[in-house]
Amino acid sequence: MTTLSEMQQSSAYTSRLRVVLMLDVQEGKEQRFLDVYEQLRHSVASVPGHVSDQLCQSIEDPSQWLITSEWESAAPFLSWVNSPEHREMVKPMHGCVSDTRSLRYTVLRETTTSPSPNGNGHSTAARDPQASGQKGMPTAAPARDGLVRHALTFTVTPGSEQKVAEILAGYTSPAARVDAITRLYRTSLFMHGNRVVRAVEVIGDLGAALRYVAMQPEVRAVEEAVNPYLEEDRDLGNPESARGFFFRASLPARHHQSQDGPLPEDVDRVALLYPARPGCGEAVARLLARQDQLASTDPAFPFASSTIFQSDDNVVRMVDLRAPLEQEPAMAVGVGGPRKAAMLARLIDLGEDGDLTSEDGLRRFLGDWRMTLVTDRRALDS
Repeated sequence: MTTLSEMQQSSAYTSRLRVVLMLDVQEGKEQRFLDVYEQLRHSVASVPGHVSDQLCQSIEDPSQWLITSEWESAAPFLSWVNSPEHREMVKPMHGCVSDTRSLRYTVLRETTTSPSPNGNGHSTAARDPQASGQKGMPTAAPARDGLVRHALTFTVTPGSEQKVAEILAGYTSPAARVDAITRLYRTSLFMHGNRVVRAVEVIGDLGAALRYVAMQPEVRAVEEAVNPYLEEDRDLGNPESARGFFFRASLPARHHQSQDGPLPEDVDRVALLYPARPGCGEAVARLLARQDQLASTDPAFPFASSTIFQSDDNVVRMVDLRAPLEQEPAMAVGVGGPRKAAMLARLIDLGEDGDLTSEDGLRRFLGDWRMTLVTDRRALDS
C-alpha cells in the first residue's frame, strides 16, 4: 500500500505546470531587459516540454514585471531549470534585474470561453488539463469506465523482494468512499525482479483520493515497513527528499484502451515490463498505444482493456485478458505484424537471443517480461 500515498505528491509531476517568475527591473534598463527577453524566449521555446510563455508589466508599478510559462509537466521544466545550459542562458538578465522570485503551480482546472451556440455572448467550460494526454501520444476519448489511472515504480534492494511483496500485499484496504464524488476503486501491484509497480484506479478526483489514503494509519505503517528495503533512500518528512523520490517514481498512464461495456468479472489482469533502450521509452509507449488502438477493432483482440504507463525509459503495459496471454502472442506483446515487431525490437533490449519475429520469440518475451502479480484488490465497498 506504500505507493498509493506516494502518488499524492508524484501526481504533481505529471500534470501541466505553470511557472510564475516575478522580477524587479532596474530603472533605465527596461529596453535592455526587453532585448534580453526577446532572445531568451526563442531559446526557451525550443526546450522539450515547453508550451508557452507571457511577459507582463504591472500597471501600478512599472518596475515590476512578470514572466509566466506553461510546461507539459514538472519533469521537463525541472530538468531544464537545473541544467548548466539554463544558468548560461539567463546570465544576460542578471545585469538588468535587481530581484526575482519563482513560483511553480500544478494546473488542476481550466475554464475556457467560447462563443455560445446561438451566437449571443459566450459560454464557459471547465476542463481537466490532465485529460489532454502527452504530446505525440495517441489519445482516446475519456475512459468509458470513468476511472482515473496512475502508477508508481521503484526498486528495492536485491534479495528483499519476497519480504517487500509480503509487506505490500498484507495491508488492510481503507474504505472506498472519499467524498461525495470520489472513491477508491482498484489497486494492482506487480513485481519483476526488484522493480515494483503499483497501479491505482480512482473514480472522481485522483488528488483527493490520494490525500485521503495518505492519512490512513494502516498505510503509514506500511510505508515505514518498506523504507528499509528501498534501493534509493527516502525521507518523506524531508521535502527535498520526498520531491526527488516522487519525481523518480511517477509512472503516469499514457494511454488507455477498452472494449465497450463494463469490465467482465472473469478477466485476468496481467502486466508486461518493456526493457526500453536508453532514450527510447516514449517511442515504445507510442508504438504500443497505436497498436492497441488498431488491434482493439479486431474480434480476436484478447484484451478487455489495456493501459500503458510510461516515464522516461520505464514502460509497463497492464492488460485485462479475456483469453490466455499466449493465445495471440503478437497482440499480447503489442505488435501487429513483422514490421511492427521489428520496430519494437529496435527500441527494446532483448539480449543476444531476443527475437520478436517468430512465435517462439514472442512467447519467450512474454515469459521473460511478464510481471508477477503481488496483489490485485478492489477497495472496500467499491
